[in-house]
Amino acid sequence: MSFASWIVLIKSAEKTSAVQGNIRKVHYRFLDGREMVEEYSMDTGVILRRAWKTKSELMRKDEWQIELGDPIPVGLKENELVVKESSSEPILSKRLTRNAIEWRIRNLPYPLSTYSITCDLNEKTITVRTSNKKYFKKILVPEFQRCNYAPQQEEITTKHQNSTLIILYKKPKILLEMEKAVLEELQSVDTMEYDNFRCEELLADLMTE
Repeated sequence: MSFASWIVLIKSAEKTSAVQGNIRKVHYRFLDGREMVEEYSMDTGVILRRAWKTKSELMRKDEWQIELGDPIPVGLKENELVVKESSSEPILSKRLTRNAIEWRIRNLPYPLSTYSITCDLNEKTITVRTSNKKYFKKILVPEFQRCNYAPQQEEITTKHQNSTLIILYKKPKILLEMEKAVLEELQSVDTMEYDNFRCEELLADLMTE
C-alpha cells in the first residue's frame, strides 16, 4: 500500500462519527466488507485506539482486532472486543503521540542491555530480541506499510522501567502528512452530539511542526 492508496481507502469508506465524553469515535465501512473504528482525543487530535473487523468466510462470530491502543475490553455497538492476557506473559501495547509511535512490552524484567531492537527495511518491521533468548518479537507497523516507509535505525530510542521495555520511534514526515490528510477528510464527516474535534486548529498545529 502507499500513502495515496490509504487516503483513497479512507475517502471511499462510509463513515459515521460520534462524540462520547472527550473522545471522538469514527466508524468506517469499506467496500470490501471490512470495518474500522478509530477513537481520537478531542484535545490533541491524536488517535487513541484503532480496531478492525474483517468479514469471516467461516460461520462464526466476527471479532474485532486491536491495532492501536491498550489491550483492554472495548464495546463496539452490539459486538464486544475482549482481550485476555496472562499476568506473567509479556504484553505488547502500542500508542501514538503527536510526534512518535510508542510500544510498551510489559513483564520483561531484564536490564536494558539485554535487548536488541532492529529495523527491517524490506518488511518495514521492528524486531525485539534478548541476548538470553527469553524473548523474540517481530513488530508489524501498519503505519509504515500504509505510507511505504522503510524504518531507520537511528530514529529508535529505548528505555526500561518497572519491568517494561519502552520503544519510541520518531514519526517520519510522510506519516505526519498522512495523519494530516486523514484529519482533513474527517472535517467533512458529520458528528453526532456536536463536533468539538477542532480539526482546523489541530491541522494548523500540525502544519507548524
